[in-house]
Amino acid sequence: MRIRVAAIGQRMPGWVTEAWNEYTRRLPASLKVDLHEIPLPRRGKNTDVSRSVRDEGSALLSAVPRDARVVALDVQGKPWSTAGLASQLEQWMGEGRDICLLIGGPDGLSGECLQRANDRWSLGPLTLPHPLVRVILAEQLYRAWSITSNHPYHRA
Repeated sequence: MRIRVAAIGQRMPGWVTEAWNEYTRRLPASLKVDLHEIPLPRRGKNTDVSRSVRDEGSALLSAVPRDARVVALDVQGKPWSTAGLASQLEQWMGEGRDICLLIGGPDGLSGECLQRANDRWSLGPLTLPHPLVRVILAEQLYRAWSITSNHPYHRA
């Protein structure tokens, strides 16, 4: 199974890239995670935000692999515990479909992205900086896999 993370934003700080690489490297070859970064369009004080969000959404949707299950990271989504994410991961692996996780820009995901999503996942009510979301996502995917594999990383 392959998991694609399609995210708005490029040129992350070194610590983000290092953490992303560390956690995704730990995953087995059977659970490949790749990152598809989409440039954040330049915005000025007169930028039409709704148009920017639509444009970002179109770019995100074009990065979704064919027949993939789409999961939108959305504050209005369902909050999954780590054990809940592990259950989701097992279910996804059983389906045999690729997964595509969508991370929007500073103004969130477009309505089209939310409509296309099979699931909406909230990392919680806190507003998190986009670089940190990537790190949390990579760590939680690794932790969820460790639960499904009886790996000692998760000790709760």
